[in-house]
Amino acid sequence: MADPSSYRPSPGQIPDSPGVYKFRDEHRRVIYVGKAKNLRQRVANYFQDLAGLHPRTRSMVTTAASVEWTVVSTEVEALQLEYTWIKEFDPRFNVKYRDDKSYPYLAVTLNEEFPRVQVMRGAKKKGVRYFGPYGHAWAIRETVDLMLRVFPVRTCSAGVFKNAARTGRPCLLGYIDKCSAPCVGRVTPEEHRELAEDFCDFMAGRTGTYIRRLEKDMTQAAEEMEYERAARLRDDAGALKRAMEKSAVVLADATDADLIAVAEDELEAALQIFHVRGGRVRGQRGWVTDKVEAVDTSGLVEHALQQLYGEERGDAVPKEVLVPALPEDTEAVSQWLAERRGSQVSLRIPQRGDKKDLMATVQRNAQQALGLHKTKRASDLTTRSRALEEIAEALGLDTAPLRIECYDISHLQGDDVVASMVVFEDGLARKSEYRRFQIKGFEGQDDVRSMHEVIGRRFKRYLQDKERTGEWEQAPSVTDPAAPGDPAAPGATGPVPAPAGPAPTGPVPAPALPAASPADEIDPREDDGRPKRFAYPPQLVVVDGGQPQVAAAQRALDELGIDDIAVCGLAKRLEEVWLPDDDDPVVLPRSSEGLYLLQRVRDEAHRFAITYQRAKRAKRIRSSPLDDVAGLGETRKQALIKHFGSVKKLRQATIEEICEVPGIGRRTAESVAVALASAAPAAPAVNTATGEIMEEDGGGTS
Repeated sequence: MADPSSYRPSPGQIPDSPGVYKFRDEHRRVIYVGKAKNLRQRVANYFQDLAGLHPRTRSMVTTAASVEWTVVSTEVEALQLEYTWIKEFDPRFNVKYRDDKSYPYLAVTLNEEFPRVQVMRGAKKKGVRYFGPYGHAWAIRETVDLMLRVFPVRTCSAGVFKNAARTGRPCLLGYIDKCSAPCVGRVTPEEHRELAEDFCDFMAGRTGTYIRRLEKDMTQAAEEMEYERAARLRDDAGALKRAMEKSAVVLADATDADLIAVAEDELEAALQIFHVRGGRVRGQRGWVTDKVEAVDTSGLVEHALQQLYGEERGDAVPKEVLVPALPEDTEAVSQWLAERRGSQVSLRIPQRGDKKDLMATVQRNAQQALGLHKTKRASDLTTRSRALEEIAEALGLDTAPLRIECYDISHLQGDDVVASMVVFEDGLARKSEYRRFQIKGFEGQDDVRSMHEVIGRRFKRYLQDKERTGEWEQAPSVTDPAAPGDPAAPGATGPVPAPAGPAPTGPVPAPALPAASPADEIDPREDDGRPKRFAYPPQLVVVDGGQPQVAAAQRALDELGIDDIAVCGLAKRLEEVWLPDDDDPVVLPRSSEGLYLLQRVRDEAHRFAITYQRAKRAKRIRSSPLDDVAGLGETRKQALIKHFGSVKKLRQATIEEICEVPGIGRRTAESVAVALASAAPAAPAVNTATGEIMEEDGGGTS
């Protein structure tokens, strides 16, 4: 590990001009490339105290052995040079999006004498017009098959074309009028190129001209009583319309735009791009990349723009590029895009209307892509096994943790404090085992105390089940109460020594368990011989948090005398794994399958907890004094509110007036009156704009 101070340049050496800098390792390999408006300020940031650097940045500067820079005249030149160097050197600490060579394009080879329509993959070639990318090659072939009726462009390979020219006989498509057969001279090279250019114009979105022309020719042919020709033109127009229907209209103003969305977590980012041409989605692609450098959403967007348009020219760069966050230097990036297109390019965040709605769709696709990526990694048996083995090795466990339970605390500023327990068995979520908890031991916000309570309640139930079935047995302590090793002795540690002499005969009494609260008592209806909901112990307990939460969970287990369950915590900021009584965290490699599994478990616990917390808060907001009336269902509550207009007016009604509501008897009316009388009325709501006192309704708290 290198010391950054050993190769730090003096401040006077670094110019304050725009430029691009490279970090190299001891073998002179380029490991990071960056650009800056002011090289002196940017490069100096890498040589501050290591403790203040992001972990990924700290790893990069300690791996590097030298830094060098190149001065350019403008920020646009810096952007272009940065892209060129990233492509050339492939630095390990730069974000690199997966190459999109697997995506098929519809290509028209305008660089040939007789242009050919075909499916193409791989690097783009000069003189070839590309449309897409498409999700599947068959989608391209279906579209081409429909359009060849109107634009019979050559689709055959060079070998087939030469053989047809040699024999003077066209291929099958030439006989069925889906190819103009330039190979045998049915059309001149100029006429065939015009067909290919018309095909490109239609694919580029200029569709109305051709459909109107076909419909006009169809009408004229019908008037001249050329009914066969009119029918053929009708079918041609229908084929073009079906080809257009394969891409739905999403923007009514026939906009040409690319929409880019990013979904990210601490380690990975998923990118989705929708290519909209003529108001229609002409292509879609996406990829997932590792976040190997300290980069935010705007940085990810800038890297995506570089990769998407770094090799493009002309119409391949759209008029509008819509993004979720603007790059740090928006003006320079916009100018760079404009130079590549040859005209102005609008780079912005959509704020309203159809474009904002479509961006939300692209964002959902990015979120789903990231979730699917993580799910695929977790669903593979080999990957899951490796993940469990890595966790066992990192935490020092004897065996792989086949059952993992994760706990998370959720609240809103100290109100509606709840907790979640999610279960993963063999690396897969077991949702039937999920449990939810309400924090009952205290009021207010204290995540550490809440974690202690939840772990204690969960494993208290586990011990009660074991005790009830006679499976919990432990040798009683016969040492002096104050002797070291006695669990009752303050500060005692270590196992309880067995008494000297022969072993006692008969059943061994179980230790007394802490008293359970009413909420944790065993339901007699569960005593049916089947395993109970808390009967299975995990091999690993994961808590969402750092040292304090881990210590609280371990303390709860210690108080119950449980010493065969491992505990760890996953701190979200830096994805560090904390163990009880360790001052330093366990840092799993960024690409570790074990870390991916722990992240997924933690994120699922967080999702389950916050869903419960929101539902609980919504129910509290919608609560009413009528909820406490026994036997009063939702239908009769609504009938009461509808009859009187509000809870306030219902509270003022007599029992006889309440009995007038259909379905409400005297006993129920008395219960309603008692419930409303005992509930203290809430302070009246005031409209702050007008000062008007608002009436209570059936959905508020009275």
